[in-house]
Amino acid sequence: MSNSPRLAAIATAVPPYAIDQDAVVRRAQPHYEGLGVADLDHMLPVFANSGIERRYSCVPMEWYEEPRGWTDRNNLYLEHAASLLERAARDALDRAGLTPRDIDAMVTVSTTGIATPSLDALLSNRMRMRADAKRLPIFGLGCAGGVLGLARAAEWARAMPGATVLFLVVELCALSFRRDDTSKSNIVATALFGDGAAAAILSSEADGPAFGPGGEHLFPESLDIMGWDVGGDGLKAIFSRDIPQLVRREMRNATARFLARHGRDLHDINRFVCHPGGTKVVAALEEAYGLAENTLSVERGVLRDYGNMSAATLLFVLERVMKQKPRGDLLLTAMGPGFTAGFQLLQA
Repeated sequence: MSNSPRLAAIATAVPPYAIDQDAVVRRAQPHYEGLGVADLDHMLPVFANSGIERRYSCVPMEWYEEPRGWTDRNNLYLEHAASLLERAARDALDRAGLTPRDIDAMVTVSTTGIATPSLDALLSNRMRMRADAKRLPIFGLGCAGGVLGLARAAEWARAMPGATVLFLVVELCALSFRRDDTSKSNIVATALFGDGAAAAILSSEADGPAFGPGGEHLFPESLDIMGWDVGGDGLKAIFSRDIPQLVRREMRNATARFLARHGRDLHDINRFVCHPGGTKVVAALEEAYGLAENTLSVERGVLRDYGNMSAATLLFVLERVMKQKPRGDLLLTAMGPGFTAGFQLLQA
């Protein structure tokens, strides 16, 4: 893997408003009682059982108490997504000893808002990047975007030896909260999702962990498992309660097939680096991969401290794993709309 792209640096960023999970419950309970939510006593424990202590939001909690339309939400998305990406990108560049002018290409992932011109164009102007830098904005990958976007960035870096590729991901999930939606999916989303951004720098000239093959698996007849509904007041989360069971039933075989295509098997993996969609999903991943309970403690720690930030979450996990100086083969995994599993091998 001497000519493979390598991870030169990684950095993460969160917005300024820390939201305590207990404070969310104190506001959510009377709100949903006022809306006449049926069986609320059986739904509120999702907050306590989420494994989340705090999350971060680009707006204060008071913002969520008023009705909000799509235009208001997306304007906030554009403002705060660009700001968070700039913070993460500058921190990653500083850690790599590089400047914005050193970037040859950018891959940018986000699925929680619409940006045209794209976020990478906004960032290029803010950071005075080179006009000839290649750009690839990616929308629609959801929670799988951290892995699949990183895989696309690695493919670009591999195709352009010596080039420096900046991978960016930002998700402002909390902006999708719908105050008058009493569906179970919306209440679960209210308990789980937070905002965050991350940046990673890839180069064949770096000395960090080397990127091996990446891949994905699209599960058949599963389009309704996860995604967005689009309403006049914004994006509405869709996800099935069957996701943990699907992970237990299907994820091991899908992962084994990906590894077999590249001459490896599950026993070759020294560390699984997984997107922690929720506590039940993390437990299902440990079961699927035959791992001892709490093996994925870093994943649980990120979920506890930040909630589910969709695609950005995987980079928060990877940043913490890298601080542990792991050795051997790492396998990055995440699942998202499609229903899709994403994979990326990393050799530390």
